[in-house]
Order: sequence, then C-alpha cells, then structure tokens
Amino acid sequence: MGLPDTSAPKPATESYVASALRTLEAEREGVAALSAAMCASLGAAFVAAVKKIRGARGRVIVTGMGKSGHIARKIAATLASTGTPAFFVHAADASHGDLGMITSDDVMLALSWSGETEELKDLINYSRRFRIDLIAVTVNADSTLGKAADIVLVLPAAREACPHNLAPTTSSLMQLALGDALAIALLESRGFTAVEFGIFHPRGKLGAALKFVRDIMHTGQEVPLITRGSLMSEAIVEMTAKSLGCVVVVDSAGKLAGIITDGDLRRHMRADLLQATVDSVMTTSPIVVPPDQLASETLQLLNSLKKSALIVVESERPIGIVQFHDLLRAGVA
Repeated sequence: MGLPDTSAPKPATESYVASALRTLEAEREGVAALSAAMCASLGAAFVAAVKKIRGARGRVIVTGMGKSGHIARKIAATLASTGTPAFFVHAADASHGDLGMITSDDVMLALSWSGETEELKDLINYSRRFRIDLIAVTVNADSTLGKAADIVLVLPAAREACPHNLAPTTSSLMQLALGDALAIALLESRGFTAVEFGIFHPRGKLGAALKFVRDIMHTGQEVPLITRGSLMSEAIVEMTAKSLGCVVVVDSAGKLAGIITDGDLRRHMRADLLQATVDSVMTTSPIVVPPDQLASETLQLLNSLKKSALIVVESERPIGIVQFHDLLRAGVA
C-alpha cells in the first residue's frame, strides 16, 4: 500500500486560509480608513480628546457594552499601564450602583459603534447632570451618544469581516486601534519613560527587563577585588574564591584601575605569571555600567561586546559585578 499524497493542501484547508485572508484584508481596510480619517476630520477631535484627558484632575472612565465593552476594558488597562489613571465601568452595572465610582473630576470615554446602546443612557444622563466631560467613540455623530458628548471621535464606516456584516470584527479592531493611539499619544505627551513603565509592570519577563542593574548585581564580599601592585598569585586566589570569572583591580583610593578575566589569564600564560604583578596583566579602562542602568540595556551591551560580565561603577569606584547568567536567571532574556 502506497503512502497518501500530502503534497497538495486539501480543499477544506484552502478554504480556511482563504477565509482568514479575507478577514485580515477587511480589517486592514478598516484600520487604513481610520488612518485616513485621522489625517482629516477625526484629527481635530482626537487632539481635543488628548488635551481633555491630560487636563483632567481625575481618571478616565472607559465604558461600553457587548464587544465594545470588551474593547473598552482593554483600553482602560492600556491607559492605566502607560501613565493615564483609568478604569473600566460596565455599562449595565453602572445603573445598579457603579455610577458612584465616577466623580466630577473624571473624564468619561464611552464606546458604542451605533451610538444608540440602551445601557449607556444612564451613563450619558449622569455625565450631563454632574458636568462630567464625555468623549464618545462611535460611527454615528448624530446618534444619542454623539449628540450628548462634549467630544466625538467619529469612526469611519467599515464593513465587518463577518460575511453577513453582523459580528463585530473590523469595528472592534478599529475601536481598539483608536484606543491604543489615544494611550500612546498621552504617553508621549507626558514624556512617560521606561523606568515609570517598570513601576506598573513589576512582574514577569517585562518586569525583569525593566529592573535596574543594582537589583541584580553581585555586591560586597561577593566582588573579587585586588589592589594595584599585588602579585598575580594573589589575584588568582581571589578570582577562584569568588567564582565570577574575573577580579577587579583598584588603586590605593579604591577607585577602579582595571580588570583581569579568565581570558586575560590565558593570553598571558607563562612560566613566571604567578610572580608578575596585576598591573602587567590587567585590562585598563574596562567597559563599565552604572547601577541605575536597565537590565535589558545591560543584556544588549553584553551581547554586543560578547562579554560575560561587566563592572558596576559609581563615582569611579566598583560597587558590583553583573553577569550574563545573572540576567538570564532574573528572566531578562
């Protein structure tokens, strides 16, 4: 019996891929339409929304219902993690007590493709009654939501990827893309740094990459040190005892003078090596890093230099050593 012919894809497989490509193309067209709108009528409203949120004394209350609600929840999370205090209020729950979460210092960002979502009406009325700034994200500026809002971010009409033009797909992606654009514009306008980002992301690989060298480096008695003028026999003993693959050479004032690595030992191997002084073997002006450098930047530096360890220096004095393996253990790579 011969083996089945698997060289050509089965018709069903072809149809699945074709379906995926149609979906991606429809959604690409939606984002392209959003970009075009941003360069036209949407741009001015977007600028106004950024300024309104930046000037708010409170938080951004993001709300929506159904698929728009799911997108609103993600937008709130993105805003909060990038320096703009925000949280999500479910449109249906708002009418059952959650309106109490919203203050007059806040800005409300309401998402509804049609602008006629029934559950948003109490939120709209609440915002008008207590003069809470309302930013609408909708395709219909003349809708109930659009007419009530202080600022309307009008999305361009787009066909859903769903073949029946019913299931929110392209529209959801456009809402999400606009929310991301808003969050990043706010981030950049505030000069939000990677260090600040790390404060909100202390866990996981991202949190590890945003740690500082001082959080990972070897310090104190773990650092192999030897003074200038010492014999190589003493340096090798110190290097072996501390097991970091190097020894740091300092002058009489404790300032960095050089480094001797395993590689230096191999390059200077000779019969009288043990009687030589560290000054004749050490590498002067070694590459160093400050303690407040990000771990991710240090990893890139180690990779580019093809080194396994770097000296951490502050005020010309070595205060630690950071190794490639330390960064790996911390989850940076």
